[in-house]
Amino acid sequence: MKLDTCSTSPPTRKAFRFVAVPGERPGGRLFVRAALMVLFVVAALDARALSPVAAPATEAVATFAGGCFWCMESSFEKLPGVRYVVSGYTGGHTPDPTYEQVSAGDTGHAEAVQIHYDPTRISYEQLLYVFWRNIDPLAKDRQFCDRGSQYRAAIFVHDDAQRAAAESSKRALETARRFPQPIVTGIVAAGRFYPAEEEHQDYYKKNPLRYRYYRLGCGRDARLKELWGTEAGGAPPVDSTDRVR
Repeated sequence: MKLDTCSTSPPTRKAFRFVAVPGERPGGRLFVRAALMVLFVVAALDARALSPVAAPATEAVATFAGGCFWCMESSFEKLPGVRYVVSGYTGGHTPDPTYEQVSAGDTGHAEAVQIHYDPTRISYEQLLYVFWRNIDPLAKDRQFCDRGSQYRAAIFVHDDAQRAAAESSKRALETARRFPQPIVTGIVAAGRFYPAEEEHQDYYKKNPLRYRYYRLGCGRDARLKELWGTEAGGAPPVDSTDRVR
């Protein structure tokens, strides 16, 4: 058997046709074609078997506002099961806001953090536990030394399950009567989240001295200790599935 490739015209699928060789049985060509087809299919199946299968993505998102996003970012990034945290702006009406615009208080946005986490290692309820113990839930349109609605505390829920968990956690605090004043932290539907400028991402790592000076001067830790005592900062409790540890 041989290939007819003598044509001077550009190659086409027809140009590579089988031509009978003297003495070759007509059925031989069909047998060879069938054999080649079988080999091709087997090779393809082997390749699929050897290819790594990507594991299903296991990631969930939580969005919280608690005043300065530098401080909120540092509180959540240290938790096992949290993959990364993004500082940004949400809850307002101005598209693609800048830090300066949000700080001026005219955008309606709040400084917030978006937490990307593995729900098989840490639950949303545990993140809520940490959230509450890193904010002043009695302060309206401010947090610590930062004043204005852009520094309000809020839980931005992404679905009904998150809303139910957030409302349950707030109700538990109210029932426990831990505070002399009512809790004013809002629970609202999550909208578009705008990541902040790169200089504000991981600020506490990039500028550790400035960050510590700001946090101390703002009185954040002193107020958290006054409100939450030994729970201030909030290491999340382990649940029945032993997540977080």
